[in-house]
Formats: sequence, structure tokens, C-alpha cells
Amino acid sequence: MTKTMLIGLDGATYTVLQPLLDGSCEEGVVMPYLASLIEGGYSGTLKSTNHPLTPPAWTTVCTGVTPGAHGVYDFVRFEDMGHDVYFTLYDARDMRVETFWETVSRHDKSVVSLNFPMMAPPPEVNGSLVPGFVSWKHLRRNMHPKSLFARIDKIDGFDPKELSWDFERESLIGEIMEDQDLYDWVENHLPRDRQWTNIAKHLLAEDSPDVFALMLDGVDKIQHQAWHFLDPKIWTKERAASASDIAKGVRRLVLQYFAEVDEYLRTLIETAGPDTRTIIVSDHGFTGAYKVVRINTYLGELGHLTWKEDDGSEAAKRRQMANFAYLDWDNTQAFCPTPSSNGIVIRQQSEKCPNGVPPSEYEAFREQLIADLLKLEDPQTGEKVIQAVLKREDAFPGVAMDQSPDLTLILSDHGFVSVRNRAPSVVERPVPMGTHHPDGIFIMHGPGVAQVSDKTLQIQDTTAIMAHSMGLDIPRNYEGKVPADLYTAAHIATHPITKGRPSVSRDTFGHGDDMDDTQKAEMLAQLKALGYLED
Repeated sequence: MTKTMLIGLDGATYTVLQPLLDGSCEEGVVMPYLASLIEGGYSGTLKSTNHPLTPPAWTTVCTGVTPGAHGVYDFVRFEDMGHDVYFTLYDARDMRVETFWETVSRHDKSVVSLNFPMMAPPPEVNGSLVPGFVSWKHLRRNMHPKSLFARIDKIDGFDPKELSWDFERESLIGEIMEDQDLYDWVENHLPRDRQWTNIAKHLLAEDSPDVFALMLDGVDKIQHQAWHFLDPKIWTKERAASASDIAKGVRRLVLQYFAEVDEYLRTLIETAGPDTRTIIVSDHGFTGAYKVVRINTYLGELGHLTWKEDDGSEAAKRRQMANFAYLDWDNTQAFCPTPSSNGIVIRQQSEKCPNGVPPSEYEAFREQLIADLLKLEDPQTGEKVIQAVLKREDAFPGVAMDQSPDLTLILSDHGFVSVRNRAPSVVERPVPMGTHHPDGIFIMHGPGVAQVSDKTLQIQDTTAIMAHSMGLDIPRNYEGKVPADLYTAAHIATHPITKGRPSVSRDTFGHGDDMDDTQKAEMLAQLKALGYLED
């Protein structure tokens, strides 16, 4: 029987969950089952990766190491050719270490892993794996084993179009939506997590894998668009009283979603049985972003980059409206490649980049750039808009550090930056946008788990905890640990924490840009829809 189950709730945050758990919101208790799990188990805040973004964070959960070791930093990676910069998408081949699912398989344990990003093309595992972030057209060929699709297709109610990301529908999302449009958009998203839960229930009951893992991403998607309906600081009793009927309808619908998630948890845990230990985590938390910070505009004002001239052609117009920095690369020394990266790349002088920063001046250039970034203010309020600038060696130490941005920005409101050529460099958003926050959730329940609350864990602890729960030695290269008070004294006395051989490093990693144009366009449309890339 399954002994360990991981349920990921992408973007789940206590800011939204707590009123739904304790009944302090106007609607009362919305998630009673999750509340009971917290009351009877171990819970706390889960600190995300230094840049709390979906790909690096979930890849940390799936590998046990942080981005400096696993090598995934963003949705998009780039190659600097000097005169131009080429962008493509990260995938599973960019990981420098094996996944936990592969580690489990090497120990003759069985696994079911569903909907985790960066898992395509899927690794070979002892069990079943369906990656996330794949459109329905490409779902069949991205499953392991190849026969899995035919098996899932027989499940009553299965609809691959509902299961996978509908890129065409997602591309309609804008930063601001009218309430009716938002209502329709949320309503169209509810079937997706229903599909995943239905498949999960069947595979869990039929296969009883040693470890079962499912990630539900509706929390993240809905919070991005409907944050102003969920944040207790925004959706107050006063606002609820004066809201229009359709606005109240949106609020009811998003709470219906969270109520359904509560039932999904109940269904899966009851299917797994009372001997299963369940771990519920999010890759990051959430908060509201109130400002647009056009970081490349500011770098241009500082003289560190030059924009590509618009020759009036259709190609130039498309490039200017693309999702990546559109710059004169021969005259650019520092730039932010994508909104989702929140990173600044410093181009050092080389044969292919003769106008880059001389290596002997790199440290002085970087220190001055940090000082200038921390000076950036909102011209209307005088408030600082960047709270911290992290150097790569501090944010992402490890063998893959050189692939990370030289600097990573933490905005004062935790928002994502803009890379567009628009002025001014800082403006107020007309409506707060849901954005990532480093504080996610950790909840564990089951045999031997202590009743403890208000703890603080690191996201990489999740993988070490899973390994120990399965009775495995924790690989020595894992960066997390099992909290000393996670289990009762009686349980830990008979289940000691032991270290073992490291997980396997990959001899080769990275890949050519072999994704077909249609699939790439769909992927980029989804990223733009969720706000990671720009409209």
C-alpha cells in the first residue's frame, strides 16, 4: 500500500487559506478537511527558493537540491551569441541531477507522479509519470510509460482537453479583466483539477504505488487573476457589502474552487488509506503586486543597455512586442532577459562580446549597479521599489551557478519586473495583481507525525522528508533535512534518520531547441497569460 503521498498546491498561501480554515471570512469555514489535517498534524511555513518561481521551486521539490545544483532557474533560458541572444524553454533535460522519482525507482520502489512541471520529456520510472505544462495535443507522447494514455483514456469522464493546459483559452487573459470575463475564466478552470484528481484517484487505488505525487495548479492560476477577490485586506466586509452581483458571483466561484480542493484532499487521502503519510506543500506563497517596475527602462537610463532601433517593419514590431528583451546587443552590458526571471545579466567582455564589461572591472561594475538599483523609487510616492538585490553566489551557490542571473531582484511588493521599452520606469497598477511570495505552506499528517504548528521549513526539506517517510536513506547531496520534531519520540526511535549515497548526477544536460513551433507558441502564450511574460 502507498505509504507516502505528496500533494502540491501550486501557490497556496496562508494569507488566503487561513480565513477559509478558521471561518474568519464572511462565508465561514470553507476548507474543514484541510483544517482537520493541520489540527492533527505538523504544519508551518515553507520557504521557497531564493527566486520563488514555479520551475526552480518545483524542481527543487522533485530533486532535493536548490537551483544552483539542479540548474533550472526560469521557464525560459537563453544563449548569448554576442551579436544576438537566443531564447528557448527549459525542460527536464536541463536538470543536472536525477529526480526523486528516478531515485525511488532505483531502490525498487514504485511511483506515480502527476502534473509536476519540467518533467517533459518524462524520465523512465518504475511506475507512471504524467508531466505538467503540456498541451493536450502533446500529452500522449509525453507520458511514461507510452501505454499510460490508453489506460487513462478508459477512465470515466476523462477529457484530455480539460486535463491539459488550454493555451488558446489562456492566451485571452489580460492583466485586467472585467468581472464577467473573470467569472467565465475561473469557471472554465474548475474542470482541470477535477480531471487530475479523478485520474489520481484511479491510479492510486489501482496501483498502490510506494510514493504517490500530484500537483494541482489551479490555486496559482486563480490567485494570479482573482487576487483582489481573495486577499482579506482587499476583499473586506465593506467591499463585499457594496460589490455588484457579478463581483459577488466571482467571489463565490473562487471559494467554490477552494471548497472543491478540500474535497479532493479528502478523496485522495481516504483512497490511500489510514496508513499513508500525506505531505501537502506549495512551491511558493502569494501576495499582491501594486507597481510595475520596468527594469530595462531603468537600466537604459543608467546607460547599461541600448534598445534596438525600430525600422518600421512588421518583423521589428513583432520583436518589440515579444516576451523577451529586444535590444541592441552590440551596445548592451546589463539587461533583464524575461519578466519571470527578475534577474539581471551582466555581459562580460569576450571575443563574441567585445563591448561587454571587462572582467577586471566586473566586481566594481556589479557593486555600483546594486547601489543604483536600490535607489530606484516610485516617483509619485518616493518609496523604494527594490527591497534587495542578491548576488548569484549568495542566491544560487552550486555547480550550475554560472547559468543563473548575475543579480536577482526582490521587489518591495514581490512582483515580477517588466522588460518592455516603456516609460516611466515605475508606475502604479490600476488593480493589484497576484504575485509570488517566498512563504508557502507545509502540512503533514499520518502515522507517527507529531502535532506541531507554526514551524518554518525550507522547500528542499520536502524531498528529504519524503525519502525518510518511505524508509530510504536520505541521499547525501540532498540539501534539506527532516525536522527534529516532525515525528513523535516513539516513531523516530524505531525509524531513525539515516544518510545514504547521493542521488545520481547527470553526465549530460541541456538540449537543442528541438520543440516544434506550434508547441513553443502554445507554451509561450500560457506564460504570457499567467503574467510571467508580458502582453
